[in-house]
Amino acid sequence: MKVIQIALFFSLILLSMNSFTQQNDSLPYYEVPEYPECYTAGTMASRLIDGLGFRFYWATKGLREKDLVYRPNEESRSTGETIDHILGMTQRIFNAVLQKEGKPPKDLSYVEKRAYILKHLKSVSDILRKSSDEDFNAYTINLRNGESLPFWNFVNGQITDSIWHCGQISSYRRSSGNPISGKVNFFLGTVEQE
Repeated sequence: MKVIQIALFFSLILLSMNSFTQQNDSLPYYEVPEYPECYTAGTMASRLIDGLGFRFYWATKGLREKDLVYRPNEESRSTGETIDHILGMTQRIFNAVLQKEGKPPKDLSYVEKRAYILKHLKSVSDILRKSSDEDFNAYTINLRNGESLPFWNFVNGQITDSIWHCGQISSYRRSSGNPISGKVNFFLGTVEQE
């Protein structure tokens, strides 16, 4: 009887620690940040990035190896390959907003890629929130052929494409037996507490 009580005690401690860790894992976008007081080009673009960050956070939280290799058919990207695609697109957004060139480090693990993407999205959101309308003229996509496209192309390109792929990851993980928590409210950008 005493062994069962001790085992139960330690199980409860581990369960509560796991719950605490999941809610306080130091990565941004467990919930969507409070919205700004006014509407500007910067606050709207920032909020779009926050929505992407929140969706990416929950689409990728707790993925298992089985989930990362899942693909619905041979022609499709796997979940892991889709995360790599999002990594590339969000890096381009980050480069444009910071007005620099850069690439993610090579050979990142899934956990490192996830953290890299979430932290970079938060940095982009913070900059965009404070950006003036004129600042957006400098946030361009520089193509390999030398052509430069305005921030508008990020909205209908990399940003919404990344959101699209978050939905894909959510669908794939459900198919591989690991659905997103039902406590996540995507409309409000919050998580129901236990």
